[in-house]
Amino acid sequence: MRMISGAIAAIAVLAVMQGDLLKERDTYEWPTEKAVCDKLASWQDLKFGVLLHWGIYSVPGIVESWNICNEDWINRDTLLTCAAYTDWYNSLADDFCPNAFDPSQWARVCRDAGMRYVVFTSKHHDGFCMWDTPTTDFTIARHAFRSDSRRDVLRHVLDAFRAEHFMAGVYFSKPDWHSQDYWWDAYARKGRNVNYPVALHPERWERFKRFTHRQVEEIMSGYGPIDILWLDGGWVYPANRGQDLDLASLASMARLRQPGLLVVDRTIGGPYENYLTPERGIPPRRLDCPWESCIPLSDDWGYVRRPHWKSAHQVVATLVEVVAKGGNLLLGVGPTPEGLIEPEAVRRLKAIGQWLKANGRAIYGTRPTSPCRDGDVWFTQSRDGRSLFAISAPADSTTARTSISWQGHRPSASQRIYLLSTGEPLRFETKGDKVEVALPAPVSGAVALEMR
Repeated sequence: MRMISGAIAAIAVLAVMQGDLLKERDTYEWPTEKAVCDKLASWQDLKFGVLLHWGIYSVPGIVESWNICNEDWINRDTLLTCAAYTDWYNSLADDFCPNAFDPSQWARVCRDAGMRYVVFTSKHHDGFCMWDTPTTDFTIARHAFRSDSRRDVLRHVLDAFRAEHFMAGVYFSKPDWHSQDYWWDAYARKGRNVNYPVALHPERWERFKRFTHRQVEEIMSGYGPIDILWLDGGWVYPANRGQDLDLASLASMARLRQPGLLVVDRTIGGPYENYLTPERGIPPRRLDCPWESCIPLSDDWGYVRRPHWKSAHQVVATLVEVVAKGGNLLLGVGPTPEGLIEPEAVRRLKAIGQWLKANGRAIYGTRPTSPCRDGDVWFTQSRDGRSLFAISAPADSTTARTSISWQGHRPSASQRIYLLSTGEPLRFETKGDKVEVALPAPVSGAVALEMR
């Protein structure tokens, strides 16, 4: 991994997804602190993680917090006024009593899927906290689940995943739509931003900033080793309506308590976006900086009642492309309101894990190559450069193939090609720059080969 200490590395036309919006960026700023650089390199080797959205929005199965936001794309499908709808939404805290809550099941399912790190949503934009915080009453520990010994949900989730040797990350929303210091009832609200002029009420924004720092400090101080602070709400930054949270001070405080912590101030750039997070998409070309595509297993981040699932093959093909382009994949999974990962998700995740168990050496700890692709064949290489992996991941996962071919990455006279899942040597022919490999039997789905 090329580290450029104290420098800004230029990247040609870097495409970064922010929701459904695509913005272009041409710089990435490498961290300078050795502990952060070391953690970042370790994280890059993991390749595959899980993003868990779970909150009061899971009870009715709606699109996270967004239904209480007034934006043109929001369709509430209700005759309630916005204020009445928000009151109903907030009242879901009294219905959210996940008696089957089993974070150990989550961790086992994700381990068996081949995932290596977790990012858990401690607080989405609605402000509902999934840990026992004294900063607000709007927390799972003060409502329907308050009498349960597992009410400090964040602690139990992180402990369960660390027990399965996951790197631990915490999602935290910078905006808080429940706070009167962000959405103040004295003003009408339109959109996702702070709804009062910060310049006219600096004391109110200062109070919100202290509130945010206290909440992050609680998480960084009382919940064991944490590797990633994943900050969502990219519209909260100083140049946008004066929404300055003093990220320098927040990151310094967090790293004092969690040395080497990766801070991911999404979509903002600069020294506190330690890796980039294109959402629901993959950059069009290989990137030479740390990045992660966050993509849900269904069409939604959280639990919904009638999900449209991606197939296991779709996820594997996405993972292969992401890794070949130098990134990680963070797959979104939404546990049920009762507190379990539902059976259909488990089946898909298990199939992904079976593929990775057989072919994971082409994914974990690998490095990108040039070129990284020819047609539906993607290339990675081992850390020491001695093995090149060719992974055929066609869009059609049902048609059996008897051979795989590509241009470039021609084997030398001393190299052989093996079926990675079995180690079986394979017959191949080279004609100029073209390589054609015969498979031992017809194969559908993704196939990984090793050249060494």
